[in-house]
Amino acid sequence: MVDDLAAGRRPLQLLPSGSPSTQAALRACPGAALAHDPGSVPAGADPGLLPGWGPVLEVWEGYAGDPELRFAGSSGGAASALALHLVGSGGAAGVIHTAARADAPLLNETVVSTTREELLARAGSRYAPASPADGLGTAERAGAVGSSPYVFIGKPCDVAGAAKATAVRPALQAGLALTIGVFCAGTPSTAGTLELVRAMGFADPSDVESVRYRGNGWPGEAVATGTRDGEFHEARFSYADSWGAILQRHRQWRCHVCLDHTGEFADVAVGDPWYREIEPGEPGRSLVVVRTERGRQAVAAARASGALVLERVGNDVLPRSQPNLVRTRGAVWGRITTMRLLGLPAPRYAHMPAFRSWLRDLTPREKASSFVGTARRIRARRMRRPAVVVEHAAPRERSDAS
Repeated sequence: MVDDLAAGRRPLQLLPSGSPSTQAALRACPGAALAHDPGSVPAGADPGLLPGWGPVLEVWEGYAGDPELRFAGSSGGAASALALHLVGSGGAAGVIHTAARADAPLLNETVVSTTREELLARAGSRYAPASPADGLGTAERAGAVGSSPYVFIGKPCDVAGAAKATAVRPALQAGLALTIGVFCAGTPSTAGTLELVRAMGFADPSDVESVRYRGNGWPGEAVATGTRDGEFHEARFSYADSWGAILQRHRQWRCHVCLDHTGEFADVAVGDPWYREIEPGEPGRSLVVVRTERGRQAVAAARASGALVLERVGNDVLPRSQPNLVRTRGAVWGRITTMRLLGLPAPRYAHMPAFRSWLRDLTPREKASSFVGTARRIRARRMRRPAVVVEHAAPRERSDAS
């Protein structure tokens, strides 16, 4: 896996397309195909939400019982608190997730956290390309020898990929104690972070020593620190000025043809309860969606211990918290249909209906845009040409990095 400046994290193909290893990777890739199994829907899943939101057993709202985790997290710190509880209770050996790269803070890397201090330091969203599934070998090796499993935290696509891999890798299945999916509206490419830090006053990205996209409050500010003209410089942008004005414009095309933005294949999914306005200075709160029986047991144990402070809310809070995703699902159907009509490869989805959303939830203008806008993007992005993955050189290499 390498960082491509415009496309994000991408694999370099080292073996021929027909090799067993390459074919196995394609079978596990959530970007090629994704499907729910109607025969394995958990008992008690909400039938009204299942078509558009995946399995939903319970919906909770709350926050980490640890005040520092709650403050550091992007919303209420629930994902970190749940993972830490599993590690602290002996249910997991560690947490496979994403953190800023030690030698290049504008980029990400996959890490394994085993202590509260590590999870606290790495809490918060990373609105930059990440591929935590490249750390699943740690879990598979643990499963192969029967040692303690790991918690896996990732974007919906990361968790979906892990789920597809466990279907054919029994040791990986045994090596995962819990999967936690984080709601995602799309991942900006590295070019987005470079534009952000330049807007913050860093003409040379190599001057940036740290960048934080959210957290330390809800929803938190984007904060970059480093040196400028030889002196310490810190810049802060609001969530609206960072994500809304800059980063979201750099979302990868892969994200524009994704149907799963809420972690439908995870044991537990966590996101922001955007169904109401956030008051200034309000402490962070998380929306916790239980999707499997294993997830239900993990959340119940974390609540009982005080690691999570949660209150049960109606299942309708999920669509109310993410109203834009209803229209996004319909728009994706139009985009994929356009790609196929123009002879381009497109993701294959099964038992994840989207046409009904296109028909019911989109305005006539939005319906037309899902076709015409996609055709324009295909031409502008030159999607008819084979993509060439080019590794992006890290903008900063610190000699003291470990």
